[in-house]
Amino acid sequence: MDYQEISKQYPPHNENLLAILHALQEANPRNYLAPEQLKWLAEYLNTTLGHVYGVATYYSMFSVTPRGKHLIRLCKSPICHTLQGESLVEVLGELLGVTPGETTADGFFTLEYAECLGQCGKAPVMLLNETIHGHLNRDKITSIIRELKNQEHE
Repeated sequence: MDYQEISKQYPPHNENLLAILHALQEANPRNYLAPEQLKWLAEYLNTTLGHVYGVATYYSMFSVTPRGKHLIRLCKSPICHTLQGESLVEVLGELLGVTPGETTADGFFTLEYAECLGQCGKAPVMLLNETIHGHLNRDKITSIIRELKNQEHE
């Protein structure tokens, strides 16, 4: 989605700030809000760049640094942690070669923590792009990651 499409979909009202940030980030192939996008949005909403940047950096769903094509958010809520969620970050680290907050060298995955994904009944869980994966263990995570890598190389 380009700026013209966004401006057609969202009038320049401050209450559209979050929706526009989402649209801009989704339009960026590196899954982040680039400086020029933030500057355009500040001008479009007739507000300060500081205000737009402050909102973009406050919410964990937004990033102002480039990320991988696929986002993995591992829940670190108390219930997920209790049900072996902490060992899952080790599994993902082994599979991807990154720690939370990092992107793989090929730009394919970014691993992040999420405070809570609201899926305690499926704990431990991760959000891969827009899909929740629950009742995770080493084998299930390995299968999910391998399947995604294989799909990419087909």
